[in-house]
Amino acid sequence: MDLFDKAAEDDAAQRAPLAERMRPRTLEEFVGQEHLTAEGKLLRRAIQIDQIPSLIFWGPPGTGKTTLARVIAKSTGAHFTQVSAVLAGVKELREIMGEAEERWKLHRKRTLLFVDEIHRFNKAQQDALLPHVEKGTVTLLGATTENPSFEVNAALLSRMRVVTLRGLEEDELKQVLRRALDDPRGLGGKVTIDDAAMAFLAQMAAGDARRAVTALEVAAQQGGTHIDKKTAEEAVQQRTLLYDQAGEEHFNVVSAFIKSMRGSDPDAAVYWMARMLEAGEDVRFVLRRMVIFASEDVGNADPRALQIAINALQAVELIGLPEGIFAMTQAVTWLAMAPKANTTLTTYSRVKEAVMKQGPLPVPLHLRNAPTKLMKSLGYGSGYQYPHDFEGHVVPGETYLPEGLRKERFYQPSQSGEEKELAERLAGFRRARPPKEPGEDG
Repeated sequence: MDLFDKAAEDDAAQRAPLAERMRPRTLEEFVGQEHLTAEGKLLRRAIQIDQIPSLIFWGPPGTGKTTLARVIAKSTGAHFTQVSAVLAGVKELREIMGEAEERWKLHRKRTLLFVDEIHRFNKAQQDALLPHVEKGTVTLLGATTENPSFEVNAALLSRMRVVTLRGLEEDELKQVLRRALDDPRGLGGKVTIDDAAMAFLAQMAAGDARRAVTALEVAAQQGGTHIDKKTAEEAVQQRTLLYDQAGEEHFNVVSAFIKSMRGSDPDAAVYWMARMLEAGEDVRFVLRRMVIFASEDVGNADPRALQIAINALQAVELIGLPEGIFAMTQAVTWLAMAPKANTTLTTYSRVKEAVMKQGPLPVPLHLRNAPTKLMKSLGYGSGYQYPHDFEGHVVPGETYLPEGLRKERFYQPSQSGEEKELAERLAGFRRARPPKEPGEDG
């Protein structure tokens, strides 16, 4: 590295967000999680003897999952590689595994692979990791905010140890904030803060150290050399997340996504989809909404819509992200442009109302199953006529609804897309099968 490279690196470090600059570099700087980092505990012992098992760090945001992986990386003799589950595909993983095998053969050097957001790996990606974790080609470290029992397949999970991180206590967050204020890597003692403002920042962070330090940075930019509670409150309001997976804005963006598809606006639909994905939404959540939409809002107006939505789901399961984005964009634009009909929704709503109102009406005798002589003697199946024996495969005058509902017409096709043709076909069927009067079971 020459002087220009060193200067560029130092400049980049200074321009990095405060939370990144203050990321702990050693266990001694690390705050919280004493059940893992204290003397004699799992991580400290593993680091001291340089024998790191494959681990999954499971805990809420801002509790130190990525930081612990980096601390381990600096403390071990293994080669360290980091990938994001959102961006890494199966091809990239296979290349990493190939390099790890070569590194071990040539230099007897282990590889430590850190996968951020490991819960976003699909089955194919997890399967690509499994044999290499099993053989010890790599030591796998994963970070996740989701329960690994649900998000990581059992075979891979059985070869890893799950360590649980908790949200930081307010006193621990205050310790993190004081270090950010005083440390030369941080604000370097140039900014002071009221006790009330410090307490407010620690409380609003809800256990998330990154959130606390980020709010402190915004407050310092607004408040000059001193931060009072009012400045802290304004900073927190300014830093409110634009997309919170558990909050109101989450449901607003999802609603905008669905309504844009329903309103036949592919530009807006793809925009709202990108807003969700780039904010870290679970790709399967978005795909499930698309599958639901294909039946609820398109339905038989374009029967291909459901197939296309499911194909997108399967494509993402097969190839993962980021390449899976192409299949999702293709599907969303198709769904937005497809003819619309909500008759699947209205049909089931009408049927459900009838079921709840009328109760379990008896099955007409001619439709009942008759596997025994006794049942046949009781008239089960008697009078049933096989539609394939008739012209058009329709039995004239036949009825299949129970008595009391024979005049109902639950499915009322729209005049949109292919449902217009279905409406004409259904009208012909219904003309051939006029409703029977009560007691006429055929």
